[in-house]
Amino acid sequence: MSPSDSISALADIAAYYAEKIEAHGETAQGVDWNGAESQSLRFEQLTKLITRTSEFTINDLGCGYGALFDYLLPRYDRFQYRGYDISTEMISAAQKRHCKHGAASYKIGAQPDGTADYTVASGIFNIRLDQSDESWTRYFKTTLDAINETSTHGFAFNCLTSYSDKERMRQYLYYSNPCEMFDFCKQRYSRNIALLHDYGLYEYTILVRK
Repeated sequence: MSPSDSISALADIAAYYAEKIEAHGETAQGVDWNGAESQSLRFEQLTKLITRTSEFTINDLGCGYGALFDYLLPRYDRFQYRGYDISTEMISAAQKRHCKHGAASYKIGAQPDGTADYTVASGIFNIRLDQSDESWTRYFKTTLDAINETSTHGFAFNCLTSYSDKERMRQYLYYSNPCEMFDFCKQRYSRNIALLHDYGLYEYTILVRK
């Protein structure tokens, strides 16, 4: 995907998510998930990355209205959270939602602009609209490079799986081969990679530990 194509595609995707939060508010459906239960299940997989018991920092790329911060708050005593999203509406909702929490900050962006101990990215690769598989795969891998560069201890992401039932797959969604992505991350980022594909959703999660 060329820089101009990327800007156009991300603008269209931001508009897609703006419509979702306008229709459904600060809910799982507002960030295009089926429900709160599956959203929490995704967070459970992604946060298996976190091994530090002392204070840590975390970037959340594609933060939406800040649901991951809500998930982390009762589970970890000390952390600094930075959320990024391409949707102005999402960032505005997140800032209002957590305006009294000094541990959370939010910015508009398609990539982190600062280094953290960990980075998580949930759902940001699923909606590709009219982008081709080839173009979106390039964007996928380029974004992973940026995440890797800004993550000191590791990062985690999820994606819809190519093992999904064919009759349920949709043209505007992006499905990737989890085995190929495991191999890509293993060769490019770290020897310590985990592939999670056993939690009952049509997706997988990869954990990259450095």
